[in-house]
Amino acid sequence: MPAAPRKYRICHVSLTLLTGGLERLLVEFARQHDSTAFDLEFVVLSNELGPPAEEIQALGYPVHVLPPGKGLRRLRALWRFFNERRIDLVHTHNAAPHLHATLPARLSHASAVVHTRHGREGSHSWKARWWWRRMGRLADRVVAISHDVERLCEMQGRVPREKLSCIWNGIDLARFPYRGPAAANMAITVGRQSAVKNLDSLLRAINLASAEVPDLRLMLVGDGEETPRLEAEARGMGLLDRTRFLGARKDVPELLAQAGFYVCSSHTEGLSLSLAEAMAVGLPVIATDVGGNGEVVKNGVTGILVPPDDSQALAAAIVNMCQQPQAWKAMGEAGRRRVEEHFSIRGMITAYESLYRELLPRD
Repeated sequence: MPAAPRKYRICHVSLTLLTGGLERLLVEFARQHDSTAFDLEFVVLSNELGPPAEEIQALGYPVHVLPPGKGLRRLRALWRFFNERRIDLVHTHNAAPHLHATLPARLSHASAVVHTRHGREGSHSWKARWWWRRMGRLADRVVAISHDVERLCEMQGRVPREKLSCIWNGIDLARFPYRGPAAANMAITVGRQSAVKNLDSLLRAINLASAEVPDLRLMLVGDGEETPRLEAEARGMGLLDRTRFLGARKDVPELLAQAGFYVCSSHTEGLSLSLAEAMAVGLPVIATDVGGNGEVVKNGVTGILVPPDDSQALAAAIVNMCQQPQAWKAMGEAGRRRVEEHFSIRGMITAYESLYRELLPRD
């Protein structure tokens, strides 16, 4: 009887396992990967652990906090870890893991190194850019989560074209079943309340739009460093009767089903999981035309794209949406079809596993 083929050992390296889109994707790697072909390990380069780390461990996969110290001490510890654990492929996520783990991985037993850039943000210092370009050349493949990020990798990161791939992020469609928009002028936005989400602009737009849509309401789901200031701003605008700050929630699909439409006001986005989740539930969406948003939203079909940092344009889109509720269902159904076709978590993981098989040696 022929021996079963050995499993490849894949190590995902991230900076944290706190809340966030990247961390949610790592949980899905643990939950939905092909366990007959791959064993997974997870390395975190800080002690910032949260529910995603607990979920990964509950699924039976180890989470290692590595290493103490900085500089050469960290590089040696990572090199030792990859060798001792007999890692076949190291997969780094975002800038810090890329800069710290790619060289040790390249020098270790590992056969291949993959890096994923999950957003547009990055250091602007010449030193960081220099290191990023060098590590990009050491990696076997650099994966961008949108075509917009792919262009950044090529132009700013100087990643050779033949080393670049684009794999769109995906969501768990079973967790976000289609429900369709609620018959209410209730907008919703979901995400960490940080400066990049530009929620000031959204609050100003709600304030402007409410003059024409008296029953307009907004749910803000998530928390972050900006939350206290945003609540104070809403209070100063007299919007507390229109806005609900709900904090971090585990019932996001149910909350989405209570809304008529979704709004994303971000300055920048890599590829928004929250936008895809709203479309999966069947909400029409309004989003700023930044980063990968235009790759998710089909303007005029699944929603409306507006210029960034323009509260008046955002307000006009909100008023326009509220004035044509008869179009919501068709937009929501088109959004669901688009997510099913292009942004499922199963499709994303299958694409990564095909890439792993392409790069790893065959026994």
